[in-house]
Amino acid sequence: MPDRTRLRIVLAEDAALLREGLVGILQQAGHEVVASVADADALGVIAASRQPDLVITDIRMPPTHTDEGLRAAVRLRREHPGIAILLLSAYVAEAYVTDLLDSTAEQGHAGIGYLLKDRVGRVQDLLDSIDRVAAGGTVVDPDVVRQLLARRRNDGPLAALTGREREVLALMAEGYTNPTIADRLVVSEAAVRKHVGNIFAKLDLAPDSDRRVSAVLTYLRDGRA
Repeated sequence: MPDRTRLRIVLAEDAALLREGLVGILQQAGHEVVASVADADALGVIAASRQPDLVITDIRMPPTHTDEGLRAAVRLRREHPGIAILLLSAYVAEAYVTDLLDSTAEQGHAGIGYLLKDRVGRVQDLLDSIDRVAAGGTVVDPDVVRQLLARRRNDGPLAALTGREREVLALMAEGYTNPTIADRLVVSEAAVRKHVGNIFAKLDLAPDSDRRVSAVLTYLRDGRA
């Protein structure tokens, strides 16, 4: 594994085998798992008391196995905006994801990520996503992006974007850097920089803000019906 910034992580996952497997992956990568818990109530208490750099949580948690983990993440983001949050799930839970994105846009600062559990099997992808989220970035699984944006609005802040600018913004939402976006779209890096600049201008994002994160949050929050 390459050298990484050592992170203090709280992990919430009710499936014991997956939880222990994730702990092993994180520790092997050089991170410190300060706690691993099996329910959302414990997650809220421990994350608040230990103030980790990052919380990784499943969405479906006891007792109902519906959205307890996601609701706990929303509370954490509102009460402790300095803690980065990475959601892991087998499915897309749209309602509270919108709340989480809204609270992230309001509070700013810490990163946010949403990966489907299939990504856990690709260890390097998972670790790269953890690094980007912990550094304040936004990383959303491409399948999540597609489902969140299945029904687009024809008005709002995204209406002025060209098709290519939307493509660039979608790849930004997945956490890709400009050079990687250029490779994926088979264009020059200079062309990507121009598209990104146009996106910032059309979305009227202030130069003193983290415009990349703000653009992605606008895309995910306002690009739906």
